[in-house]
Amino acid sequence: MKHLTLLILLFTSFAFSQNEGKEKEQLLATKKSNDFVYEANELMDDDNFISAEKEYRKAISKQPTSVAGNYNLGNSYYKKGNYEEALYRQQQAAKNAIDKSEKHKAFHNIGNILMKNKQCKQAVEAYKNALRNDPTDDETRYNLGLAKECAEQQKDDQPDENQDKDKEKNDENKDKDQDKDNKDQQDQDNKKDDQKDQDKKEGDDKKDEGKPKDEEGKDENQQQKPQPGKLSPQQIKNLLEAMNNQEQKVQEKMNAEKQKGIKVKTEKDW
Repeated sequence: MKHLTLLILLFTSFAFSQNEGKEKEQLLATKKSNDFVYEANELMDDDNFISAEKEYRKAISKQPTSVAGNYNLGNSYYKKGNYEEALYRQQQAAKNAIDKSEKHKAFHNIGNILMKNKQCKQAVEAYKNALRNDPTDDETRYNLGLAKECAEQQKDDQPDENQDKDKEKNDENKDKDQDKDNKDQQDQDNKKDDQKDQDKKEGDDKKDEGKPKDEEGKDENQQQKPQPGKLSPQQIKNLLEAMNNQEQKVQEKMNAEKQKGIKVKTEKDW
C-alpha cells in the first residue's frame, strides 16, 4: 500500500512538473513574441516597413495565436495598400482575440479594409461585429452608416438578374419574330415571282392563238426538214409533177403511134 501511494505521488509530481514546464515555455514564447512585436513597432515608427514585417513574422512564428503580432502586421499592410494581406491578418487577430476590446479593434479594421475594396455589404457585417464588442464606439457607428449607404447604392446600381433574363428572352423572341417576318416576306416574293412567270406564259400563249400548229405544236408555215429515209412534201410534189410529165409524153407518143398504126406497150403502168 505504501509503495502504491509513493508511485501516485511520484506520477503526480511528474505531471505537475511537465505542466509547469509547458507553462514556462508558453510564457517564454509569449514574452519573446511580445519583444518581436515591440521591435517591429519601433521599426514602423521609423518607416522601415521591410524590417518591421520580418519582426512581426518572427513574433507570429513564436506564438501563432499572437493577437498583437497579427493585428499590428495587418495595420502595416493596410498602410502600404496591401489590403489582401491586411484583411487576412486582421481576421486572424479577430479569431484569436479573447478580450472584447481586441475583437472590437480587429473587426473595426476589417470593416475599413472591406470599404477600401468596395465590399460595402461585407463591411456592414464587420462593423456590426465591432459594435457588438463595443457598442459605445461612435467612430464604428459612423462607419457603419457609411457602409450601409454604400451597400444600398451598389444594390441600386446592380442590374436585376430577373430583368436581365427578361431582356434576354425578349431579345430572343424578337429574333424569332424577325426570322418569321423574313421567311414570310421571302414566301411572298416567291409567290410574286411565280405569278409573274405564270402571267408571262399566259401572255405568250395568247400571242400564239390563231396560228396553225401541227401535232408537235410548231407553226405549219415553219420550214419542215426531211427526216432520214422519208421524202419531204416538196420532194413528193416534184416527183408527182415529173411522173405526170412523163405520162403525158408517153400518151402523146402512143397517140402518134396509133396514127401510124403501130401498137406500143409501155414499160410500167402508172
